[in-house]
Amino acid sequence: MARPLYVLILAGGSGERFWPLSRKSRPKQLLSLFSEETLLEATLRRLDGLVPPARILILTNADQESSVRALCPGLPHGNIIAEPAKRDTAAAIALGAGWIAQQAPDATMVVLPADHLIKDTAGFQRTLRVAVAAAEETGELVTIGIPPTWACPGFGYIEQGASVTLRSGPSDPAIFDVVRFREKPNAELAESFLAQGHFRWNAGMFIWTVHAILGAFNRHTPPLGEFIARIHSSGDFPALLREAFPLLPKISIDYAVMEKATRVLVVEAAFDWDDVGGWTAVAKYLACDDAGNQSNCTIKTVEAANNIVFTSGPKTIALLGVSDLIVVHTPDAILVCHRNEAEKIKQLIGLIPPELQ
Repeated sequence: MARPLYVLILAGGSGERFWPLSRKSRPKQLLSLFSEETLLEATLRRLDGLVPPARILILTNADQESSVRALCPGLPHGNIIAEPAKRDTAAAIALGAGWIAQQAPDATMVVLPADHLIKDTAGFQRTLRVAVAAAEETGELVTIGIPPTWACPGFGYIEQGASVTLRSGPSDPAIFDVVRFREKPNAELAESFLAQGHFRWNAGMFIWTVHAILGAFNRHTPPLGEFIARIHSSGDFPALLREAFPLLPKISIDYAVMEKATRVLVVEAAFDWDDVGGWTAVAKYLACDDAGNQSNCTIKTVEAANNIVFTSGPKTIALLGVSDLIVVHTPDAILVCHRNEAEKIKQLIGLIPPELQ
């Protein structure tokens, strides 16, 4: 009998990198950056035909809960949970695993971020089906590896080892043993990873049986295993969440489990992928003129080059004698910064009036 498949979508975030379009109540996954559809809505749409809405759990936070619910009317009310505190991905996944275990202790679980750009839905679902088969047959923890397109120092990496063949035969895409996880490298080391050819980007997507992840938490991060056990025995889930969750270790799933596990498998992604980490990443999907100005609106330029312009509504923006700027316009705020300083946008947030954060 096939195991029921559940999906946990992690939809928190602080909304800093895309300010002023993003806010605490409207982080990246709630933005319509590439179409009328938000990234969260796109994440849900990619699951059509793979898993029914009743088996999708979304974890968010109090600032964003109402917006998430408004975007996900097809999900049962209890399938959207606001975490009462920020405790990083390990605690969030433990909460999701405990919730799913209550519904179906024999389930297989997929963990997905809500804010990635993926256009190839068929390739995405094919990859997940292979990962699910690998997790169910082997009982191991499985992750997805993205073939790198450049030597990015901003991502974690997965070193692939020997190929793995399931009893059903070779799979497409291929499965490999993970040799080790590598932290974000410097530029030189990232170039080395790319040249070696067997390193993949770590996209934060995970697949495992509920039994496997519960065992991993119990072995490697006992406080999280104990929290899951309390979910199972508690008669008051909201009270447990409110009282116990803020006390959990603040640690990523990579540190808490993945890097400590005896064996992890990686399935090579058969789909396009972009983390879209900031305005410079968004720019490559915008219209571009002959001077390298990238925009989502009408721009008029004189001696202006390599600028990024984004507005939240129909606007005409004029640029004169400026280069390498990011200009973002919303009804209540305007950002102007050098494109090479985009990573520092979050340093502005504390200086901005609270109602604009």
